[in-house]
Amino acid sequence: MPLTTEERAEFLAEPHIGALSVDSGEPDRAPLTVPIWYAYEPGGDLWITTERDSRKARLIAAAGRFSLMVDRVTPTVRYVSVEGEVVSTEPTTDEETRAMVERYLPPEAAQAYLKEVQPTFGPGVTIRMRPRRWLSSDMGPVE
Repeated sequence: MPLTTEERAEFLAEPHIGALSVDSGEPDRAPLTVPIWYAYEPGGDLWITTERDSRKARLIAAAGRFSLMVDRVTPTVRYVSVEGEVVSTEPTTDEETRAMVERYLPPEAAQAYLKEVQPTFGPGVTIRMRPRRWLSSDMGPVE
């Protein structure tokens, strides 16, 4: 059963791992689909961060849009998929990096990640997408 507008926005706002898909731009290749952290507040734009020179950043820039799907399997099988155009691409700020890391990791792990892992990445960009098309479902209790 499809989720209501409020249910799907609330579900998307939870910290799931997303599956980002973007057109590969090549007729003999499927879309690029990769796992990614994301952030979203109901009614706002969805945003991701990635390395400025990554393949996904280049493909998103070329396509001007992408899709993101998030799901869970307990307590019920539920998913939300959104697709929309890119509304901005800007250098990632330290505040955005910290917000994204703290969204997904507990405090001690977030501190370690920010100190030891994050510096190994190249310059980042924050890409904001305005959700335009939604698909969603809650398939009921898992028996």
